[in-house]
Amino acid sequence: MKRVIEVMVGPAGELKIEAVGFVGADCEKATAFLEQALGIAKARQKKSEFHQCHQGKHQLTIGT
Repeated sequence: MKRVIEVMVGPAGELKIEAVGFVGADCEKATAFLEQALGIAKARQKKSEFHQCHQGKHQLTIGT
C-alpha cells in the first residue's frame, strides 16, 4: 500500500491528520513534523491496525 499523509481542514479551522499505509509507530514518526509545526494535539486516535504488524492508519486532530 502506498504511504500517504492526509491533512484535512474543517470549517472552524480544526485540522485532522491521517497517516495511511504506515506500520505501527511509523505513522507517529511520519506525522511528528506536522504536529510540531501546528501545535499541541487535541485528540489522538490509534486505530487497531497500529497494534498489528500490517499496514495501518493513525489519526490526529489539532485545533478547536
